[in-house]
Amino acid sequence: MPTLALEDVSVSFPIYHGGSRSLKKSLVFRGSGGQLATDANDRIMVEALRHVTLQTEVGDRVALIGSNGAGKTTLLRVAAGIYEPISGAVRTHGRISPMFDISLGIDGEISGYDNILMRGLILGLSPDDIESRMADIVAFTELGDYLDLPVRTYSSGMVTRLTFAVATCFQPEILLMDEWIMAGDAAFLEKAQHRIEGFVEKASTLVLASHNADILKRWCNKGIFMQQGEVKFTGDVDGALEAYAAAVVSSPHPVH
Repeated sequence: MPTLALEDVSVSFPIYHGGSRSLKKSLVFRGSGGQLATDANDRIMVEALRHVTLQTEVGDRVALIGSNGAGKTTLLRVAAGIYEPISGAVRTHGRISPMFDISLGIDGEISGYDNILMRGLILGLSPDDIESRMADIVAFTELGDYLDLPVRTYSSGMVTRLTFAVATCFQPEILLMDEWIMAGDAAFLEKAQHRIEGFVEKASTLVLASHNADILKRWCNKGIFMQQGEVKFTGDVDGALEAYAAAVVSSPHPVH
């Protein structure tokens, strides 16, 4: 069964060498949302995640809630294998489908068809998988003969149609989303919204970071509130949202 577990995971990023002015350090701290520390080489470090533990089961729909810089995106990228923790362990079983940048891998110099193949391979699909889904992808884009042309000739809306169609063409197991995906112009938006809803419903497990409370309440059955790289609350979505709201009220600095 698809599962995702983070066990006492910590992640830190070096910013610059020590000896900087305290004002500069303060600005970095406010911009990062994490905790500042120094390493053995006296470099300033942002502790983006600190001792984070997360366990999911099949059917879980987990909302990640917190201010910008709270550690939500870092957690997702660790779960996807993009970042390596400095301590702790990440354990997964099943295919991870990170939906962070659906335009990743798009090459403007090659055709739409070739970009479908390239993007599919990046998503972990085999050439046979992509070929079996090609007719569905082509029909969904509504781009017709434009798919034979270099993508640099496309409008931004056409590129969005192409990338969105490829990104949602398979059945995910563990789906990681950094904000809910919205795609295309008004004529395409309703169609895209229906497709992304079906895509999410097929996932065995969803971990979704978003500032949109309505979306989180609709799609998630568990909530995690994060602050400065730490998990402050784990429970139902309403409880996590309430914990976040309380933190906003009590914070000495604006929380976004």
